[in-house]
Amino acid sequence: MLLAVRDGDGLAISALGIRDFHIAENGVPRVDRRGNVNRVRRKACRAEERKSVGEIFLERICLAEKVADDENLTFRKRELRETLRRAGITLADLDAIAVANMPGLAGSLLVGLVAAKTLALALQKPLIAVNHLQAHIYACKVAFKANPFPCVGLIVSGGHSSLYRCSGAIDFTFLGGTIDDAAGEAFDKVAAMLGLPYPGGPSIQKAATGGNPKAHSFPRSLLHEGRLAFSFSGLKTAVRYHLFGPGNSTTLLSPLTESEIADVAASFQEAAVDCLVGKSLQALQQTGLSTLCVGGGVAANARFRQKLEDAAEEKGFRLFIAPLALCTDNAVMGAIAIERYQAGLFEPLDLDVSPGLVR
Repeated sequence: MLLAVRDGDGLAISALGIRDFHIAENGVPRVDRRGNVNRVRRKACRAEERKSVGEIFLERICLAEKVADDENLTFRKRELRETLRRAGITLADLDAIAVANMPGLAGSLLVGLVAAKTLALALQKPLIAVNHLQAHIYACKVAFKANPFPCVGLIVSGGHSSLYRCSGAIDFTFLGGTIDDAAGEAFDKVAAMLGLPYPGGPSIQKAATGGNPKAHSFPRSLLHEGRLAFSFSGLKTAVRYHLFGPGNSTTLLSPLTESEIADVAASFQEAAVDCLVGKSLQALQQTGLSTLCVGGGVAANARFRQKLEDAAEEKGFRLFIAPLALCTDNAVMGAIAIERYQAGLFEPLDLDVSPGLVR
């Protein structure tokens, strides 16, 4: 992700960014400190541009995030030139280079890190390291134009289901997470069992419409234990046994009707959502905090969002859930680099990646 911010005489910051995940998910966002967000889409790259109206700029930041492969890197070079042209600046105008170096796939992180180091060295600009998970929670701050910190942060995606005490935008303490599958991973696998398309989250949600969430009593692992941990492997296995029987992973016990698929999808979804909501409430209780921020792809699930909103109304805590457009990986969340820039948190050029999953 590339963020660029221009100089001026006023008090606001605006950020321009390019999202580097894969070619179908590009973003050229412009975000200011007040959280103003506008979007412009282009057919060629599905770009997003966030513009602040009448804002004056203080700093200039350039954020380079992970790139999936050489073809994407070539595309990124063209997109970088276009982004700088739109911003009315050049590489020489940038104040810093920032890169997401954790967590994630090693290859993708390394490509982005090498690009960022090259720019930082060539331009003699400071290097900023961005934590991808922290950025998901930061999307809530940008979206709601409010400071949600301190809060409990829940990042729930295909790779992570993690709870944090978030004392500030870049001050996170790990509280607990999944001990096996992530929630999004379980959605993908159950969708495959039901013959539904990837990704599993939207497919399960669509199939569950009209289904009975009480049709099957699937387990809510660890829900009633005091430790802040998730486990979705048992839930996934329970669905498998229901569909295929023990020891069989290829032949359904009986053909599934649309109604049966809906019931299984709804029952699985309800169990997964109950675990996520229940552990979030435990985290609030154990930390004594009164604000919950939720980000990540699974946060787009409508049933999950509804149950969180119901719980917030009943228990009386503040709730920030990233808007649908900012749940999955996006360029806007990279604006967290501004926080590290303002704090003067720069990295040496021997900065390395921290790949893998946080457990």
